[in-house]
Amino acid sequence: MSAADTTTAKVPPVRQSPPSGSGAGTPKPGKKPTAGGGGIPWMLLAPCLLILLLVLGYPLVRLVTLSFQYFGQPQLWGFQEAEWAGLDNFTKILGDGEFWAVVLRTVIFAGGAVVLTMVIGMLIALLLQRVSGWVKALINIVLVASWGMPIIVATAIFKWLFDADYGVLNWILSRIPGVDMIGHNWFASGPQGLAVIMLLVVWGAVPFVVITLSAGLTQVPKELEEAARLDGAGAWGVFRFVTLPILKPIIVMLTTLSVIWDMGVFPQVYVMRNGHPEAEFQLLTTYSFDKAFVVNDYGTGSAIALVTVLLLLGVVAVYMRQMLKIGEVE
Repeated sequence: MSAADTTTAKVPPVRQSPPSGSGAGTPKPGKKPTAGGGGIPWMLLAPCLLILLLVLGYPLVRLVTLSFQYFGQPQLWGFQEAEWAGLDNFTKILGDGEFWAVVLRTVIFAGGAVVLTMVIGMLIALLLQRVSGWVKALINIVLVASWGMPIIVATAIFKWLFDADYGVLNWILSRIPGVDMIGHNWFASGPQGLAVIMLLVVWGAVPFVVITLSAGLTQVPKELEEAARLDGAGAWGVFRFVTLPILKPIIVMLTTLSVIWDMGVFPQVYVMRNGHPEAEFQLLTTYSFDKAFVVNDYGTGSAIALVTVLLLLGVVAVYMRQMLKIGEVE
């Protein structure tokens, strides 16, 4: 046998083509995206961000600037130059007992409105899951109609309902044996008047909560509810251990939005009190407005508004923290 016969020839491996439909050519998991792909979302968001910057950026910068200045009517009309006040405006309001009374009143008002909104909204959303289709459609139409009603119109209706002389509510309550509410003035005291305004705010906020929670309830798996019932859980147990955890992200979002909206209530109070809210009806928004446009102390009014913005940013920070916790658990 020759040496050529004993030498094994090296045959190159045959490269097989992948079968069709096997997904060849698709990027493997973990493969880094192509360069420049991360900038596309920012390009799509750029117009929206630019509009937000123009609409919200300048007013916010102007608000911060005014809060550090002595700015009154002479400065507004250009007779005098605005003077730098430093922290004097903030020292003035933070050392004023009336300001802290307004802050406490605003927190109580917003807290009560948020609790009522979420509880009533959740109850209605749960009830909508147990009614027939045409009843659900009818209720949704009513909710959307009430939600779309202008705030000024809704406030005028509530003023008529609670009017001391011609109010329908006083007439209805007076039909109850032993109850005489004819001529009762609901706005004679701050707590009663703010309770009426709170009902108006809740009435306008409940439709959005109901519609959002109803959409969330459709995502609750029926299998989990059925399994909980088989394990002996009642209606409350199913809601607490199955429905509520699934709806938690939606509830956190709705609660945060409700706090922001209810702490920023202005037209309801302003219109209900005919443009001149009394001291016991003042919330942070109306208090800032009065200081700026009634007393013509724009620096102090801006400082109050800036403190309100900081309080709302604290609420947003709590919301972001809760959402991050929910994301970590999932």
